[in-house]
Amino acid sequence: MFLIYLLVTAALANANDLFGTWTTKSRDVLTGPGFYDPLNDKLLEPNLTGISYSFDDDGNYESAYYRAISNPTDPSCPGGIMQWQHGAYTVFGNGSLVLTPIAVDGRQLLSDPCRKHSGQYTRYNTTEEFKGFTVDVDKFNRIKRLDLTRADGSVVNPMFLAYQPPKMLPTTTLNPMPTGNKRKRELLTSGSQLTAREQLINPDRWWWLGVLMTSLGGVAFFCS
Repeated sequence: MFLIYLLVTAALANANDLFGTWTTKSRDVLTGPGFYDPLNDKLLEPNLTGISYSFDDDGNYESAYYRAISNPTDPSCPGGIMQWQHGAYTVFGNGSLVLTPIAVDGRQLLSDPCRKHSGQYTRYNTTEEFKGFTVDVDKFNRIKRLDLTRADGSVVNPMFLAYQPPKMLPTTTLNPMPTGNKRKRELLTSGSQLTAREQLINPDRWWWLGVLMTSLGGVAFFCS
């Protein structure tokens, strides 16, 4: 009985250690409204690739991924993938961590700027399971570091504490799935909305968006 108490206490302490917003070394990918705009239902491209997770103290999480995709046929023209989710997280007594997203809210943008139809914007829903995690003070950066180990044993790139409390969008469902005639109207209009998003993948538009994001990042840095 005492051993069970120790395990539960350790799990709770680890859960508390997750509190905050974590990001990889580039510090350019962060959860919150700077990555996903739920009002206009669009993902906002950062300047650099990276990963970010946020955890609050009520069992809610948010994740943001931006990764490059190599192009073996044309190495000078890599693609990119952006993914955003939020939902609930659970820390178990054995130290494992499970992230269960709100299924209808997840979003993914797959881009290949060298193709005519370069953007695929879809809903995204994937439960993430980690067999363990650690939070320590990084010996080089002297700030808190989060290491996640996936169920298959692979290790996620280390993330560092960026905000506490976390930088997150509202934790409730942001874009519920419409039904009936309302759903039909959404499907009829989604084509033109996706076309607009595809145009954003044009390399020239990416360049200008990068300039804009860099400027906004500079303002946010000096205001923080």
